[in-house]
Amino acid sequence: MNTTRIASSGVSSSALIRPAGWAGVVGPVLFTAAFLAQEAFRRDEYDPFSEPVSALEAGPNGWIQQANFVVFGLLTILCGIGLHRGLQPTKRGIAGPALLFLSGIALVCAGVVFPLREDAAGATYDPGGHVVGGFVFFNSSAIALVVLSRRIAHDQRWRDLSTYALIAGVVAMASAVVMGTLVIPDDAPLHDWAGVAQRAVILLVLFPCRVILSARLLKIGTRAG
Repeated sequence: MNTTRIASSGVSSSALIRPAGWAGVVGPVLFTAAFLAQEAFRRDEYDPFSEPVSALEAGPNGWIQQANFVVFGLLTILCGIGLHRGLQPTKRGIAGPALLFLSGIALVCAGVVFPLREDAAGATYDPGGHVVGGFVFFNSSAIALVVLSRRIAHDQRWRDLSTYALIAGVVAMASAVVMGTLVIPDDAPLHDWAGVAQRAVILLVLFPCRVILSARLLKIGTRAG
């Protein structure tokens, strides 16, 4: 078998890195397009300003968002594996990619194991575990960027993205704390803006950084090939 290796990393295979790069680029874009399309078709029953993306799982068409979570989760897992392969190895360097991998597992669980449901009165509720999955996703995604920034700083091919990854991770971590205390709880003062707050975090902080890192991974994999 012919395996192409990047000399500076010693472990990177372009056969894995390129698909992982594409997964990291396409995943957030596809996920966003899918939930925006659902919002457009469910205007009469869904309020994107006050309801989180997860609320799209409730109702007769909820399977679409469940599938959206699963697909995004699997693409995130592949991206995490690719980042580990595409970055210069460091001591405990697996931590960042592992956290990203964990965020992918949380997404899959949100779609398959702990989806939100709708009761007979049409109210959305958590049958158990979904809030935990969301907590794991947002926090592991944020911490992953902070941890990855250290490994990125030790790789000359990635070094220019280190500060950006660190800042994005810190902002995402702070946002997760704010959302967990002031937005998500039913009695929180900003609960009516939960949908806006969640979308701001993923669309302005987490997703752009993930796409940029994945684009760099794709570039490295293409050069290796």
